Amino acid sequence: MEFRENEAIYMQIAGYVTENIMLQKWLPEEKLPSVRELAADLQVNPLTVVRAYEFLQGKEVIANKRGIGFFIASDAVQKVKNYSKERFLGQELPELFKSMYLLGISIEDIAERFEIFKVQNYQTK
Repeated sequence: MEFRENEAIYMQIAGYVTENIMLQKWLPEEKLPSVRELAADLQVNPLTVVRAYEFLQGKEVIANKRGIGFFIASDAVQKVKNYSKERFLGQELPELFKSMYLLGISIEDIAERFEIFKVQNYQTK
């Protein structure tokens, strides 16, 4: 995983986990990788993964079953969508609009590229 400098690593790991949940690679009520396992996979300190898991637990996306590990909540997909949508609309979209305005990019340009992106990345061919 390539980490960006403009966001805390634990938040990027939380994003990685939620993306896997939304793409249904990790399913509701399924056990998450252990802290040590995910830390080794992502080559980060286990405490960073703990912080990401605690953040997601606070959002009720995952739950800790003491002595067993972390599990994905049954309604995790909806909770992730709600949280992510709110964050995107409040933080990322205004920055996108600013860039579009400054660069003279129209909504139509974005819509066309968005359709191509969906076909190339998320739709079966």
